[in-house]
Amino acid sequence: MDTIIKVAGISKKFVLHQQRDVTLNVLRKISFEVRAGECLVLAGRSGAGKSTLLRMLYGNYLTEIGSIQIRHDRRWLELVGASPRQIMTVRRHTLGYVSQFLRVIPRVPTLEVVMEPALLRGFSASSAKTRAETLLTRLNIPERLWSLAPGTFSGGEQQRVNIARGFMVNWPALLLDEPTASLDETNRRVVLELIEEAKSAGSALIGIFHDREARAEVASRLLNMESEEASHV
Repeated sequence: MDTIIKVAGISKKFVLHQQRDVTLNVLRKISFEVRAGECLVLAGRSGAGKSTLLRMLYGNYLTEIGSIQIRHDRRWLELVGASPRQIMTVRRHTLGYVSQFLRVIPRVPTLEVVMEPALLRGFSASSAKTRAETLLTRLNIPERLWSLAPGTFSGGEQQRVNIARGFMVNWPALLLDEPTASLDETNRRVVLELIEEAKSAGSALIGIFHDREARAEVASRLLNMESEEASHV
């Protein structure tokens, strides 16, 4: 399988200016590669930098040292130092992200929120609508809620809308930040099925799973954030 993401020697620190400029070294020279059809699971204790790493890969946090390359539009693109326009293009076409929090424009109906990634990719409205309806149904979001804004939903319902949006298209690369957290067994199983479907479609996935059984089920390899070594499972 082709390599989709290459990370070499990236580091991250935070300076706490309100705490006498205390410096926290969160990540130190992390390196790995992820191929199409793989799921690399980030392992390590709380505070080891797992979520920070995902945000660096997505461009929400700046990378101070090292390289993050992604296979985008049939060529390698260096994300460290990339322009905001390049980052947005990568997010639209190549790199998806299922975060723990749903951030959407208020008052936009749920169905439109879920459809958006497909529409930005050039899908027809009818095909995007069909895909969105299928995902919302699989994730047990009642049809009566589809016309409502997800900001009015419970936390669990918002999480499932976020998951539906994240799996709306087949991303070459997909970041997953605890996608099964707080889900009941039925919806947890649906998410694991969606992950396996994404792997089979050739996505390169990088995820955080505190659910050990879920982690064991989906992981192709583990990256120990404390030893910075990847191992097969």
